[in-house]
Amino acid sequence: MNQTSIHKAGYVAIVGEPNVGKSTLLNALLEQKLSIVSARPQTTRQRILGILSTDEAQVIFLDTPGLLEPKYLLHEKMVRSSLLALEDADVVLLLTEASRGSHLPPVVEQAVKRTAAGKKLVLVINKVDTVQRQAVLPAIDHFSHSGMFADIIPISALKGENLQELLKTIVGYLPEHPAFYPADSVTEQPERFFAAELIREKIFELFREEVPYSTAVQIVEFKERELGKIYINADIIVERDSQKGILIGKGGSALKRIGQRARIAIEEMVGRPVFLDLHVKVREKWREDEGLLRRLGYSPEEK
Repeated sequence: MNQTSIHKAGYVAIVGEPNVGKSTLLNALLEQKLSIVSARPQTTRQRILGILSTDEAQVIFLDTPGLLEPKYLLHEKMVRSSLLALEDADVVLLLTEASRGSHLPPVVEQAVKRTAAGKKLVLVINKVDTVQRQAVLPAIDHFSHSGMFADIIPISALKGENLQELLKTIVGYLPEHPAFYPADSVTEQPERFFAAELIREKIFELFREEVPYSTAVQIVEFKERELGKIYINADIIVERDSQKGILIGKGGSALKRIGQRARIAIEEMVGRPVFLDLHVKVREKWREDEGLLRRLGYSPEEK
C-alpha cells in the first residue's frame, strides 16, 4: 500500500471523573456543539458519539458520563455506559484537570486499569489555562514514571490550546481501516435525543441544588408539521411534587423560561422553527426504577 493511501479509523473513548471537561473537549475537537455542558458535575448521563472525518482518518469519539461511586441505579447505568465505551475503544483519553495535580480518584484509576488493559491510554491534562504553567510539570513527571500512559498531553479544551497536537497523537494510534461512517456524518444519535439533552441543559442552567439531578426528559413526540416546522412534545420528569412546583413556577413562569431557552437551542440544532410543548410529571424514585430508566434510554447494554 502506498503511504499516501493509508487511511485510519477507530473509536476513542473520553473518560474521567465528573466535571473535568470531557464534553467541552468533544465539542472543541468537532468544532461544533454536540454534548451539552454546564458548570455542574454529572451533566452527561449517556454516551455521546461524535465523528470527526478528514482525508486521512476518521475518529469516532465516545464522550462518557463521569466515573464515580454510584449512589443510585441511574449512577450505576452511567458508570456502565463509560465502561462499555472503554471496552469498545481503540484509544482511551483519560481526562484529568491541572488543578488535580498527580491525583487520580481510585474509582477512575481502577476502572481504567481494569478495562483499558492493552489499549493505547493517553492522559490528557485539561484546564492548563487555570494554573501556572510550571505547576503542571510535577504531575507530568509523576504520571510519566507511572508506566500507565502511552502519552501525556496538557491542553485547554475551552481555549483550544494544544488540541491539534492531541488529535495528531490520537490519529497516530488508530488502526489502518476504512471509514466506518460517511464523511459528512457527525453523530449516529437522532435529533430527538439531542432535543431532550438541550432541554436538560437549560434546566441545569436555570436551577440549582438537587432539582437538575432529579430531572429527566422524555420526548413523547417529535415530528415535522406544516411548512417544515418541528413539533416536539416532551415530559420533564421529577421525583417530587415540590420539584414540579419549582420547575413550573408561579403562573408557569419557570417552565416558560425553560421552554424559551430550549426552543432557541433546538432551532439552532435543526435549522428550522420549533414548537416546543413541555409538561412536568412526577415519577417517584425514577432514578431507582429499572423499567423507567430503560424507557429513558439509560440502559447502555441495549444500545
